[in-house]
Amino acid sequence: MLPFHPYADLFPLIEGVAFDELVADVAARGLREPVVLLDGRILDGRNRYRASRAAGVINSEGAVDPADARHFVRFIPAVDGDPLAYVISKNMHRRQLTDDQRRMIAARLVTMSKGRPDLNTANGGISRQQAADHLSADEAGVERARTVINRAVPEIVAAVDDRKLSVRAAAEIATLPVPEQKAVLARIAAQGETARAFRAVIKDLRDEKTAEKKARRAGREADLAVKQRALPDKRYGVIYSDCEWRFEPYSRDSGMDRAADNHYPTTSTNDLVLRDVGRIAARDCVLFHWATAAMLKAAIRVMEGWGFEYKSHFIWLKDRTGTGYWNRNKHELLLVGTRGGIPAPAPGEQWPSVIEAPVGAHSAKPEIFAELIEAYFPNLPKIELNARRARPGWDVWGLEAPEVAA
Repeated sequence: MLPFHPYADLFPLIEGVAFDELVADVAARGLREPVVLLDGRILDGRNRYRASRAAGVINSEGAVDPADARHFVRFIPAVDGDPLAYVISKNMHRRQLTDDQRRMIAARLVTMSKGRPDLNTANGGISRQQAADHLSADEAGVERARTVINRAVPEIVAAVDDRKLSVRAAAEIATLPVPEQKAVLARIAAQGETARAFRAVIKDLRDEKTAEKKARRAGREADLAVKQRALPDKRYGVIYSDCEWRFEPYSRDSGMDRAADNHYPTTSTNDLVLRDVGRIAARDCVLFHWATAAMLKAAIRVMEGWGFEYKSHFIWLKDRTGTGYWNRNKHELLLVGTRGGIPAPAPGEQWPSVIEAPVGAHSAKPEIFAELIEAYFPNLPKIELNARRARPGWDVWGLEAPEVAA
């Protein structure tokens, strides 16, 4: 039996009724489109080749049965050019692939091409973006599909290929330990392993996770009332703020899956405006104030409510892309506001407005921005609101702030 080329194996084989119909067609009419070979492996025509064998057109040694001219099979070498583009073009035009199937194929292409210079890939690999472009798929979906391929048990991968399970749902299951993945499969098997069974079990899992998150959120909100300290009496020339923004989804019952409330208690914009930060600000003071793209308007409102005038901002360019409605956010803003006669940095000492830094724990901000503030104002008394760690020379405040500054 002829081997299949890895590029051909990117696409799922035809099975079931569709394959039986192909076998019957080949038996009745012969093979009208040739099988294409590359380096002795089938580059295009795996299903036609399998159907020819099943129909008896090709015997066990791979020879063509000459008894009936209608069953003539031609094997031709691949045409000149890019074999990957050839395979993708053939399959994309011949078959009705779903969005998730294209995502899985692109993910396999990325995974397969790593360290495989024999596949004629540039530098021995194809990037996620290149694979997404090849298959007309979205990059985020390809990354989720890679999670499925690399971490899910084979039955979950097969369910996606069989259109019983979406890539998004499979990626959720893939993040679970293997025993828990198998427990999910057992629950699905008990309901018949149909696409409806997969959807029902996934919905139940999501409902269970949502209930757990709501319980944790309630506990954290109770902790806030006990642990959050009052603002200090001291006055500061530098205030570094990372507010616990509350972003309202369409529904707080169903839209909180990725909300900040799952990680820490949040506060409404109205309550943040009323926080008496102006009381701890010196007459001449600068505020460095974090804002997400979605909360920019609220952040400026809070800044003004605290008695500061917006002056400028820095952009944190992240090393990975997040979520969003109008775009997929890859940045956050550090707003700069002042009151009184705080001096701007001297000419030539300004930092660039865009700073690249990796993403850390949820909501944690890169240390380089604290270093920027210290470089601008090395001598002014400083406080960080909603701090997570102590810094020499800084006071700290917030639910997770250390009890004593270093």
